[in-house]
Amino acid sequence: MDIHMSFAMEKNPRNRAIFDHEVKPEAIEFTCTRIGPSELFWRQLRFAEFDVSEMSLSSLLIALANGDDRYMGLPIFTTRRFFQTSILVHRDSGIGAPEDLKGRKMGVPEFQQTAAVWVRGILKDDFGVDQTEIEWFMERLPEHSHGGATGFTAPPGTIVNFIPSDKNIGSMVLNREIDGTLLWFGVRDSQDIIDRTAIDLPNHADVKYLFDPPRSEGRRFYAKHQFMPINHAMVIRRSLAEKYPWAPMNIYKAMVAANEIANRERIAHVAYHLDSGLLPPEAEGILNMPIVHHGLKANGKTIELAAKYSNEQGLTPRRLGLAEIFHPSTLDE
Repeated sequence: MDIHMSFAMEKNPRNRAIFDHEVKPEAIEFTCTRIGPSELFWRQLRFAEFDVSEMSLSSLLIALANGDDRYMGLPIFTTRRFFQTSILVHRDSGIGAPEDLKGRKMGVPEFQQTAAVWVRGILKDDFGVDQTEIEWFMERLPEHSHGGATGFTAPPGTIVNFIPSDKNIGSMVLNREIDGTLLWFGVRDSQDIIDRTAIDLPNHADVKYLFDPPRSEGRRFYAKHQFMPINHAMVIRRSLAEKYPWAPMNIYKAMVAANEIANRERIAHVAYHLDSGLLPPEAEGILNMPIVHHGLKANGKTIELAAKYSNEQGLTPRRLGLAEIFHPSTLDE
């Protein structure tokens, strides 16, 4: 007999086949909802609305480490990026290198968000800049932040201020109230439940990328570390996983199949452009290389490093192991 589950993720080519019902998990019927990640994670952490959903990796680690056992992780990782390439600073700040961030004031949408965890870890490991050497200004207020749902408090030795509701990161950078921002994901056209409307900082004449051009830092990081940081995982309601222990693996296999479809569509798109003559032939190998792989065989060390950073940065009281994060049936995938 099939079971019915509510399912929520952001719009993403790698899960299109799930939303379009081109791929269906065996013996599971999904009701799918598309939601932006910041709102989705807040709703899950606060209200546990959905049976299966995308989830902030950092918030999942924090929730589990603090005894919130409503959900179990699934090793499905649809988004990843070199997040440090998004650091922006005011041109008059005098900041020209990562080491110059010491003693400065920097904005961050949310201190505990996974992207911020990665950037702080990379700043420390690769450039010797510790989070305690920066004064932080967080845009999301407690009532509508992921940290508000998980009991966030500033780690010992780290100063975290809240940006007043009549300001935002963009206005504070341009007014020289802070020197820059750790993360930037683009302009938000209107105010949503979690994030404020923001100024288009990357294209403002008074603002520059810390790493210029940003892609050069991504290439440096990958050449040195050979991985791309993971931002989101997926979760399943623990009560469902215990009642239907076969469900996590069925969902995992469906997401792998959806990712394979996305890869085939991407390769076909690359071939179209190569055939047009608009791309050089040497671009084929790079463009055809798959970036997203699910499972712990491909991603276990990256998740372990994220757990290490979370603990080192004072977000979790201890370093979680993979077996504590993910459903047992998925640990060998």
